[in-house]
Amino acid sequence: MIKHKNIFQKIIIALLFSVSIFAQKQARIVEDFNKNWNFKLGDYPEAVNANYNVSDWRTLQLPHDWSIEGTFDKDSKTKQAQGFLPAGKGWYRKVFTIPASWKSKTISIEFDGVFKNSEVFINGKSLGIRPNGYISFSYDLSPYLNYGQANTIAVKVDNDAQPNSRWYTGSGIYRNVRLVTNEKLHVGKWGTFITTPEVSTKKSKVHLEVTIDNDNDTAREFTLVTSILDAKNKEVANKVSTEKIEAKTFETKVHNLDVLKPQLWNTENPYLYKVITKIYEKSVLVDNYETPLGFRFFNFDSEKGFSLNGKPTKILGVCLHHDNGALGSVENIHAVRRKLTLMKEMGANAIRMSHNPHSLEMMQLCDEMGFIVQDEAFDVWKKKKVTNDYHKDWDAWHKQDLVDFIKRDRNHPSVMMWSIGNEIREQFDSTGIAITRELAKIVKSLDTTRPVTSALTENIIEKNFIYQSGALDLLGFNYKHEDYKDFPERFKGQKILASESVSALETRGHYDFPDGIKAWPTKHGAPFDGNPDWTVSAYDQVKSYWGATHEENWKTIKKQDFMAGTFIWTGFDYIGEPDPYPYPARSSYFGIVDLAGLPKDVYYMYQSEWSTKPVLHIFPHWNWKKDQEVDVWAYYNNADEVELFLNGKSLGIKSKQNDDLHISWKVKFEPGTLKAISRKNGKVVLEKEIHTAGEASKIDLKADKTIIKNDTYDLVYVTVSIVDAAGNLLPNAADLINFEVTGGGKLVGVDNGYQANLDSFKANSCKLFSGKCIAIIQSNGRKENIQLKATTAGLQASVIEVKVK
Repeated sequence: MIKHKNIFQKIIIALLFSVSIFAQKQARIVEDFNKNWNFKLGDYPEAVNANYNVSDWRTLQLPHDWSIEGTFDKDSKTKQAQGFLPAGKGWYRKVFTIPASWKSKTISIEFDGVFKNSEVFINGKSLGIRPNGYISFSYDLSPYLNYGQANTIAVKVDNDAQPNSRWYTGSGIYRNVRLVTNEKLHVGKWGTFITTPEVSTKKSKVHLEVTIDNDNDTAREFTLVTSILDAKNKEVANKVSTEKIEAKTFETKVHNLDVLKPQLWNTENPYLYKVITKIYEKSVLVDNYETPLGFRFFNFDSEKGFSLNGKPTKILGVCLHHDNGALGSVENIHAVRRKLTLMKEMGANAIRMSHNPHSLEMMQLCDEMGFIVQDEAFDVWKKKKVTNDYHKDWDAWHKQDLVDFIKRDRNHPSVMMWSIGNEIREQFDSTGIAITRELAKIVKSLDTTRPVTSALTENIIEKNFIYQSGALDLLGFNYKHEDYKDFPERFKGQKILASESVSALETRGHYDFPDGIKAWPTKHGAPFDGNPDWTVSAYDQVKSYWGATHEENWKTIKKQDFMAGTFIWTGFDYIGEPDPYPYPARSSYFGIVDLAGLPKDVYYMYQSEWSTKPVLHIFPHWNWKKDQEVDVWAYYNNADEVELFLNGKSLGIKSKQNDDLHISWKVKFEPGTLKAISRKNGKVVLEKEIHTAGEASKIDLKADKTIIKNDTYDLVYVTVSIVDAAGNLLPNAADLINFEVTGGGKLVGVDNGYQANLDSFKANSCKLFSGKCIAIIQSNGRKENIQLKATTAGLQASVIEVKVK
């Protein structure tokens, strides 16, 4: 009987799929709604009216950040924390038409993020406000649309009340917008929830909850079909059920499925399945909805740390803010992929979403590229950190924001921790107990499969009321690495993670020779002996007073088996928070990679420790004064020793001793070639050379892609430098490079990674810093090859071509 039932079910599925081909056009339509918006900075409440004149407004494509287009201003209301860039108010407006035949459908608009205090109007009707600039939200447009006629949507964005953040936020509709058209019977917003109650390589169970919305005036009977497809789109499991739903309501339906011999998701092989949910009425497809699925199981242990699929795994993580360097807060999947690729090649396996919900693209790529994610909701609860931050919206909005955050992200296999807060002020008073319990309860009501954590700064139990709540499954501690060894005794039986660590300071390519580890400053507000050009040495020797050097932290983490891992502050420099310097410094010094996406030397320390790929990195450059004593450092792995040569003469063999993470030599400079050879058991592993650069010969252009799409979104990053006749980088070059782009692209950003560079990110030129800068080119939609021409005084122009398809 069971066999006949299975055969019958397969026949139903086959029939449904075959008869629904003609009906595909009636199913869910998700439209890119980013193009052809009008924008103007200022306050224009009359713009909600259909007859409003926008002839003097800009026409642009979303996502858009108006702050990044502005001028750095020492007196800006955003202050140092947001990089001295402007904020203010702005309006967006778009006219569009909906076919008259769609009057029977449900049509909604989805915003992935608007910073901040957005209010959306359709045909003069306010649909609502959303203060939180990081939360995704949507509105049903259906009751207010003029079908077959013009419709006007207007969005007011108010980021005027400053300061409202401790880092750069950007301003505007800075994430993607979509128009979604459904039949009246459809899967609801974030309407699926997948759990995997049993996971093994033999068989895994899938529990699917589907929320069905029925916007019809009558009850409906329908067929619900679930198909699980592997990475090759081969079906590996399915389920069919006949369901009923009453009019004007929503209901949750459940499907349970088994997948035999599944491939497990892990950080080395992030294998993804997808769950396709389809709704049929009388054999006609009325909705189709896709949800990602990854089979994995993980565990945090108070003694052994973290394991993934039963394998002990150290969380090797970085914290990332949401900005994309010279693009500002504009979200672009290609920019995010570049960022994550650099982290992956360094050996990182985890990302902490600091300190707010990040974009859908970030979550999608973490699934695809194999990153463990700590997903973070808040930086502020009721107690403020700056004058106009989220504390003003807490009472009215924190429950809705947290619910939407969890529902949006809970199907991502990369997400393995929910963080309800970062360095929250309530940890220091008893109100923290009740709020922590409330937030944890909300999370658990929506997802019990992941631990709830919070990034804590206070590790004295009596002083930490968030800890005293007893509501955290996982304790996250920020900084104070010297205390880690005491945690097993102090927090008996607790699972522990270094949720934020390091806060070391470096400027790429700038070298002050080491004379011991320094804190700049030694305490808050204390004077310190910094550099007049606002730089910090790229040797790992300067830290914030609350932090550690990269080596100090990693040496400690390596020794603590009970610690699940660490998240370094930060993977990349970010706009704002330029500690330790005041204006003109406008971006951070904390990153392992600079704001332009160019790695600092310490990147290779992590690569030598966190990855298995052979590493031999020597620095600094080799252009100094005659007989100047230079500290030469080497990061290496997969070898027993490194021998250093200067112009063919051996300067000795060195090996890391005890817990060393680098080796070093003091070398009197003479022009020529510095060469390092790493060996294992006497056999050469790697060789690296640095040459003294001669006179400038040409501008060197290196693109990270040879082909881009003509889709108006794709990006190519071009690294620009000046080299000598032998191709050696001039490490101190500071020439002004002028750019001209023709063909199927446009210049959308320039940067050189220098934290005190006050030139516009949107200029057509950029000065080299430590010999390098970048130019970012975006597709303009024309199917023509792109040419980037770079010029500077005294050298011939250089041109690079990128194909467009």
